[in-house]
Amino acid sequence: MDFGTGLSTTVAAVLTLCIFSFLYKDNPFYKFAEHLVVGVSAGYWVAILYINVVIPNIWQKLAMGKWWYVFPTLLGILMWARLSKRYAWVSRYPLAFYLGIATGVAIPLEMKAKVIEQLFGTVQSFVALHDGTADFATVVNTVLIAIGIISSLIYFFFSKEHKGVTGGVAKIGIWTLMVGFGASFGYTVMARISLLIERIQFLIDGWLLNIFS
Repeated sequence: MDFGTGLSTTVAAVLTLCIFSFLYKDNPFYKFAEHLVVGVSAGYWVAILYINVVIPNIWQKLAMGKWWYVFPTLLGILMWARLSKRYAWVSRYPLAFYLGIATGVAIPLEMKAKVIEQLFGTVQSFVALHDGTADFATVVNTVLIAIGIISSLIYFFFSKEHKGVTGGVAKIGIWTLMVGFGASFGYTVMARISLLIERIQFLIDGWLLNIFS
């Protein structure tokens, strides 16, 4: 390992250990690493946004004679009024404009991705059952999905008191939701454990064995 690679690897390992020191208690080493990460990330994204957003969407467009790009540019500049206590109210107008457009764009996409596509996937399972092309595992999976969806929707149906059959189905919906939340939480934990394993492997294989071998 050459000097430059060894130095950068050592710096990365020391910063990793500084982050891990928070497991003992809050300390200056952890705060230093935390602030360094936040500062470097902020600077990195400022540079990325300038190169990928400001230059192609403002400078290049204006240089091409597309003068109407002045209006979104002015709205973006007005957002910086938030830094002034006296003129902070000016930033409300571009912010409201941005939220209105973002909402109009996001709602159809969210409906398509999280509602329509999910319904399409559920219906396709029943199509396979109707065509007779589904195996036993697909049949069981389709039935469980149908029960889970219907019972979960009934749980959120508050116009009728959850008693009798409705209450029993709503309890199944609760269990379905708990299974879903538990699986999501387990997936999140496993993702964090994977990151921990990667960092430990880096400290042992990528740093100690290479530096001190």
